[in-house]
Amino acid sequence: MVDARARLWTGVRVCGFSKFCGLSPGRGPIVVPMTQNFDVAVLGGGAAGLSGAVSLCRSRRSVVVVDAGAPRNAPADAVHGFLSREGISPVELVEIGRAEVEHYGGLVLHATGVAARRTDRGFEVTLDDGQTITARRLLVTTGLADELPDVPGVAERWGRDVVHCPHCHGWELRDRTVGVLATHTESAVRQALLFRQLTPEVTFFQHTAPALTEQQAAQLSAWGVPVVTGSVESLEVADDRITGVRLADGTVVACSAVTVAPRLVASSAVLKDLGIEPTAHPMGVGESIAADPTGRTEVPGVWVAGNVTDVMASVMGSAAGGASAAAAINADLIAEDTELTLRVLSRDHWEERYGSGGRVWSGNPNPQLVATATGLPPGTALDVGCGEGADSVWLASRGWQVTGVDVAQAALDTAARHADEAGVDVTWRRADITAWEPAPAQFDLVSAQYLHLPRPDREALIRRLAAAVRPGGTLLIVGHHPADLEIPALRRPRLPHLMFTAEEIAGVLDPVEWDVTTAAPERPATAPDGQRITLTDTVLRAVRRTAR
Repeated sequence: MVDARARLWTGVRVCGFSKFCGLSPGRGPIVVPMTQNFDVAVLGGGAAGLSGAVSLCRSRRSVVVVDAGAPRNAPADAVHGFLSREGISPVELVEIGRAEVEHYGGLVLHATGVAARRTDRGFEVTLDDGQTITARRLLVTTGLADELPDVPGVAERWGRDVVHCPHCHGWELRDRTVGVLATHTESAVRQALLFRQLTPEVTFFQHTAPALTEQQAAQLSAWGVPVVTGSVESLEVADDRITGVRLADGTVVACSAVTVAPRLVASSAVLKDLGIEPTAHPMGVGESIAADPTGRTEVPGVWVAGNVTDVMASVMGSAAGGASAAAAINADLIAEDTELTLRVLSRDHWEERYGSGGRVWSGNPNPQLVATATGLPPGTALDVGCGEGADSVWLASRGWQVTGVDVAQAALDTAARHADEAGVDVTWRRADITAWEPAPAQFDLVSAQYLHLPRPDREALIRRLAAAVRPGGTLLIVGHHPADLEIPALRRPRLPHLMFTAEEIAGVLDPVEWDVTTAAPERPATAPDGQRITLTDTVLRAVRRTAR
């Protein structure tokens, strides 16, 4: 059996569905690339986390769920109040949820997130084994810890015949003798009244709680709930069942189940370094992480769901909270990608980038252009999106008559200086390539390197560029391959809709008129942090056939 985390680091795993392809569930296993860089990291794999993860996976988001497999409700025999899953064991519910996440292409890691920090691409989460994962957004569903009364027998019987919630456990305790162990007066009175609806035999043990108010005493009396003063020393247990409550004076009061109101504290240590701290619950029952109705916290990019933010939520309520947070996260990612796309497509963005003062590119010609043009006789060439002019200058130095086109005047000004330094002549032209149309059949070589356009604009441009190629001439289109999205070290904007494969764009060309070659070659590169990586290029070479 292969550990899920091992599959993450080795780079490939098999699943039934993935955001990386167009297959539907049930069409058989497929192999998909895995990475440690995700759209969303879900920290906590209970009902909230798994529900949110399924929703995000169904929106074709890359998702990892980090969970150590120790749910708060593990001691309980069954989950109640969850429509269609009544009576299911907590372990089975988690297993079903994990299977659903994996069915839709998500990854589940058996681990615990111990720290999180912000990065320029989102967040980096350190796991308890020292490994790290990165994600654009965090959904924290780590639940809460129950701080139980320090009474011998309470912790040992917790989730069995020591319970806290009448809605979760009340039906199973109907008509039994129930003792309410009070540590917080208001919540204990509330429990006593709620359990009295389920059984006529309820006893209120004052224990360490403050004295009852006159109104609280009247409420208990109205329902016939006796009040026992004095602290509780321990629970009496025989044959693995509670038989009574022993007081400090030695008195034993018979009962078969005990209800307590634990202090509910959000399990939120992983959020501390992000500046997110729990705050007091307004009902005085513990601490939780504050968030808006969708689960959004005060820290941009971080959502919470389930008991970590709503300490009173049931399993079903937690699942609903996870789904709600997932919808908000997906919308937030779409908004960010839309804004980023508009920026990348704007002329102001490229003017700012090229006008920053430093060299943007290496100054070397693109390798696919070199490989293509080296075997061609010099002629007329069009360099579309020429940037700082490295390709244009290289072609001109080898005898080509070159026209370089770019949307940014700052890029053209730099390119012109490079041409002067190299002693070559290039015709520079500023144009918006989404609308510009070159003269037909004018060039022996038309090159467009690393286009950043959405599909309709990209295909329309390729048609116009193809029309500008003379019979016998070459069209070269090079782009960023979608495989590069899976390289965490890259800081390139993560915009898959601006990336493409050669096969996608080959369909633009008429096969009767063109001899087309497609490829996805790999090349070594250096990431911004100095790490050596391998990039994949999208390459289409097409030669226009001469008339017969």
